[in-house]
Amino acid sequence: MSTFSRRDWLKASALGLGGAALGAARRVAALPVTADPQAIQRPSASARTLAFADRDLSMRWEGERPARVYTPNGSSITGRRASDGAWVYEMTVEEVQHAFAPGLTATCWGYNGQVHGPTFEGVEGDQVRIYVTNRLGVATTVHWHGVFLPSGMDGVGGLSQPVIPPGETFVYEFPLAQHGTFMYHAHHDEMTQIALGLTGLFIIHPREERTRVDRDVAILLHEWFVAPGTSRPDPNEMSDFNILTMNAKAFPGTDPLVVGHNDRVRIRFGNLSPMDHHPIHLHGHAWHLVATDGGAIPPAGQWPETTVLVPVGSTRTVEFVADALGDWAMHCHMTHHVMNQMGHEIPNTTGVDSRALDRDVQPLLPGYTTMGEHGMDEMGAHVEMGHMPVPENSIPMVGAMGPFGYITMGGMYTNLLVREKPVDYDRFPGWYDHPPGTVAHRVTPAEAARDGITLS
Repeated sequence: MSTFSRRDWLKASALGLGGAALGAARRVAALPVTADPQAIQRPSASARTLAFADRDLSMRWEGERPARVYTPNGSSITGRRASDGAWVYEMTVEEVQHAFAPGLTATCWGYNGQVHGPTFEGVEGDQVRIYVTNRLGVATTVHWHGVFLPSGMDGVGGLSQPVIPPGETFVYEFPLAQHGTFMYHAHHDEMTQIALGLTGLFIIHPREERTRVDRDVAILLHEWFVAPGTSRPDPNEMSDFNILTMNAKAFPGTDPLVVGHNDRVRIRFGNLSPMDHHPIHLHGHAWHLVATDGGAIPPAGQWPETTVLVPVGSTRTVEFVADALGDWAMHCHMTHHVMNQMGHEIPNTTGVDSRALDRDVQPLLPGYTTMGEHGMDEMGAHVEMGHMPVPENSIPMVGAMGPFGYITMGGMYTNLLVREKPVDYDRFPGWYDHPPGTVAHRVTPAEAARDGITLS
């Protein structure tokens, strides 16, 4: 009769835990068993700015008229005037090597060599003529999402047009009969082609702008599944998305938004995620919802809020005055949407004292340490500092250093940097220099005694 001791059971259990994590390439840490999370070496203040300091935040654009909207990490295409007065745009559909963030590059599908495609900018009343060349190995179409146009220009393969075969060029032509924030995307084999990146924003400016803003920003929200160690998004995923993006970048790949103090700011959000809505929250300010893809909202119908829900297949436009100096977070408030390549199918180790378990497993899995007993706040720092081997081309739980330590968020997250004017919108201004007495700090005994509080 065989015996199975408590220690044998622990080893087997740990192997199951470790094996599940290794199989998913997610929460196994190759740390010494004596690792102290508080002892992680912190980069100097100057080193902490390196992730952003050298970035060029300017946006390129192509066309005969200047871009009027800023698409962080993206570009605009504004068209060129043809001899008959129409505005001509050219678009190529092709495979693209795309960097979601430092350390994660994937083979996606895009337009004009980028993911997402360039932001189209036109003016209400324009006649536009858009040439689309298909350099993929499969057929595609382009749907102009929310735009009023003739049925035959709507871009639904098999319904409103024949598909665009590989190697062929089709032309779409229609008048811009409205203004607002719209989108475009493939409308043939939608599950695959949208999941691989065939999306973009389409902005139609009014012939006469009634509301002037200092910064007009466009952000397209999306979600992907890229298994750690692989290099192509999986279009078959339906729920467990692990890369959440703003303009196809996951933090720390997202460019910060630089604005001047008391600037009037407009942000146009679009959502072409396959499955999820996104509640986008801005710290330190309240905005008004001023428009949807259905049109402008009259002032009497607008309301203030700090979080705007952007449903799948919709756009939401908000405006606010940046009247609070500082560094402010802006992110999706679904907490798993601000994590990079986080797995969800492994055991819950929160609150577990794993020291004895780790000692038992170390001979079988050298370097093994259970993660998650106290949360996952140090995992990204361990990965970046080389303490924790992970598959090539993966960024599990990675965030970035901020001015006071490690920012544990990733994914659908960026920073709004509000600075005194004049301000260079195209350069990282450095982290905010807080006035004395305006930063949360460790309480001193004298401060506690002043208010009758006893420190334990």
